Amino acid sequence: MPAVVTVEGITAAIEGPACLLAVYAIATRKPYNYTLQLAISLGQLYGCLVYFITAFLLGDNFSTSPYYYWAYYIGANSSWVVIPSLIVMRSWKKISSAVHAEKKMKTG
Repeated sequence: MPAVVTVEGITAAIEGPACLLAVYAIATRKPYNYTLQLAISLGQLYGCLVYFITAFLLGDNFSTSPYYYWAYYIGANSSWVVIPSLIVMRSWKKISSAVHAEKKMKTG
């Protein structure tokens, strides 16, 4: 699983500090907070894809038992997909509406 280790190393080195910056940006209502949330969440979703695809390509060892498959592989990992997906959708809407409002101000 070298791919997973690599992605997790990038996550720790880049996304970890970016999360701290996002907390600051949200708390102080900085205009870049949604862009930062979007980038971090997309990075997390990419990491999840690498994790799931690598496990699948290596034979999906978690599926040897239904308990391990549903409790660990699906249950324990679902929040790492669901929460970033919700943040991506919200951030996308906020950024899109801000761009739309700016266009409206420039033309109207």
